[in-house]
Amino acid sequence: MASSLFLCTFFILAVTILPSPTGALILTLVNNCNYTVWPAIQPNAGHPVLAGGGFTLHTLTHLSIPVPDVHWSGRVWARTGCTHSGTAFSCASGDCGGRLQCNGAGGAPPASLAQVEAHHGNGDSVSYGVSFVDGFNVPMTLTPHEGKGVCPVVGCRADLLATCPPVLQHRVPAVHGPVVACKSGCEAFHTDELCCRNHFNSPHTCRESVYSTFFKHACPNTFTYAHDNPSLMHQCSSPHELKVIFCH
Repeated sequence: MASSLFLCTFFILAVTILPSPTGALILTLVNNCNYTVWPAIQPNAGHPVLAGGGFTLHTLTHLSIPVPDVHWSGRVWARTGCTHSGTAFSCASGDCGGRLQCNGAGGAPPASLAQVEAHHGNGDSVSYGVSFVDGFNVPMTLTPHEGKGVCPVVGCRADLLATCPPVLQHRVPAVHGPVVACKSGCEAFHTDELCCRNHFNSPHTCRESVYSTFFKHACPNTFTYAHDNPSLMHQCSSPHELKVIFCH
């Protein structure tokens, strides 16, 4: 994977826009990486799949997707290093069962996740955040536009692949391949304590670890373990657009 993930802002992004109702919230996925990514969208239970749940997004392009005008929540991530031959499709990170369109399926960790909840509360609020609870594969930020209230940019612009501790490195091919993602402590060791399971599944017993601290020090406004509570809070009402930017 290329080491430089930041690109000059004067490049023009190719635009793809799916039809949307007037005034609807638009979810725009932007690939600012210098390589192709394959974004995936997984709705939470009971909510519809958007854009088939996955697609190809070439460098310096974006896709705008209308969000239903009722309550919707889900997660977005980037798959990397994807290849396909005939009907076979697989990705080095974030794979969703060997298919381009995930159709509601989740992704394999480690992967950076954007979490979104739209049209909730009395003020038509949108909540959003970036999570490294399942590890990291691509820098990402979330940027709301034309919202009311407190609408900060959140996420992480750092390339954590370059500094990922050896014990957390996810290489493809295994052992001698390049580092394509950085595991969470849970994914690396599968213990109840690091995974916040069983006795450790509460705010009092699920605590930060040396592994979650690696992510937190680089990206303080992200979720880094199951009961984490980032300090940057927001209450954003009725934004016109929410951008998920890969390699911002």
